[in-house]
Amino acid sequence: MPWSRAELEEAFAHYQRTVSRCVELGDWNGFADLFTEDAVYVEHAFGHFDGREAIRKWVTRTMSAFPGSRMTAFPANWYVLDEDRGWVICEIDNPMEDPGDGSEHAAANITILHYAGDNLWSREEDAYNPMNFLAAAKKWCRAAEAAGTLPDDAREWLTRMGGQPAA
Repeated sequence: MPWSRAELEEAFAHYQRTVSRCVELGDWNGFADLFTEDAVYVEHAFGHFDGREAIRKWVTRTMSAFPGSRMTAFPANWYVLDEDRGWVICEIDNPMEDPGDGSEHAAANITILHYAGDNLWSREEDAYNPMNFLAAAKKWCRAAEAAGTLPDDAREWLTRMGGQPAA
């Protein structure tokens, strides 16, 4: 179904505002509520999720654990709209909080959203190179470690990922 550019623009702006609010609150339920009950979410590193509640379970777990819990925003670096398909295709940045030394650490992904109407999405697909995210998170850990701010959850994650924090 073709959608107007104005409706897609507003729906994507609503999506972005909701994500920002989720980050602010540390509560990702609002993100899951952006999707239809039967939505499909394809996340290339974490898998395929069918339905809003499966999306909710995944996103609340993932974003409450390191490294997701240290990501401070998810701005769109750029986006394009396909009114005929009802798609928004964008690059989302994933910056992490300052590890204590002022350095910046981030990785980006391509997101494809399928609009369903009424500010709801029927599908999201995130595509990226997981090694870029792994490298960014490891560098963040090393910077936090050097600054004396490495939290326990990040230290445990780093150890699981094959990195050895300093003693």
